[in-house]
Amino acid sequence: GINTRKDLSNVFKIINQRKIDELMENGVTIFDPDSTYLSPIVNIKKDTEIFPGVYIEGEVYIGENCKIGPFVKISALDEVIIVEDNVKIGPFASIRDGTKLKKGSKAKTFVEIKKSTIGENSAVPHLSYIGDATIGKNVNIGAGTITCNYDGKKKNPTIIEDDVFIGSDSVLVAKEGGLFICKGSYTGAGSVITEDVPPYTLALGRARQINKEGRLKKENG
Repeated sequence: GINTRKDLSNVFKIINQRKIDELMENGVTIFDPDSTYLSPIVNIKKDTEIFPGVYIEGEVYIGENCKIGPFVKISALDEVIIVEDNVKIGPFASIRDGTKLKKGSKAKTFVEIKKSTIGENSAVPHLSYIGDATIGKNVNIGAGTITCNYDGKKKNPTIIEDDVFIGSDSVLVAKEGGLFICKGSYTGAGSVITEDVPPYTLALGRARQINKEGRLKKENG
């Protein structure tokens, strides 16, 4: 029986090890079982690699030939998470409820994704928050991009269509009814995007740089 917290911890270890053994027997590579936690109901297909420090909880489905990098957390406490074939996640990424990563997509270093779909061969490579978003195929999300999905009262969606390039440090402010960035468009680095972007458009939302030459010499005497 389970009579102490130590007993409970030992039971968790036994259940976790059974799941790890089952997956390895079915062709999943787990590099460091001692540092890996996998939910008993997780489903992972063959030839996927699980690196040290991975934590997966809840109802999660991971396809074939995926790479789940070091210190990735995939947490499906309320809604199912689906990771299709040939997806790369991490290191140091957080994948939350209701997320779907389609074939060949990437969610890489220091990325958090919640209730979003990342389309085939699209990439969220670094330092981004993607929430309540639908991203199409062949999209690149530049480093530091944020989807501002909460207006203080409710969550609003961001829709990014196929072949879009989001410049680094873009802030996508979703309005009521959603923010649409249409097919083939670009946003300039450092832009704050508050209005829909038509197809094949370059959207810029930043102040012009002003250089005041010699200003500091005058102030410092």
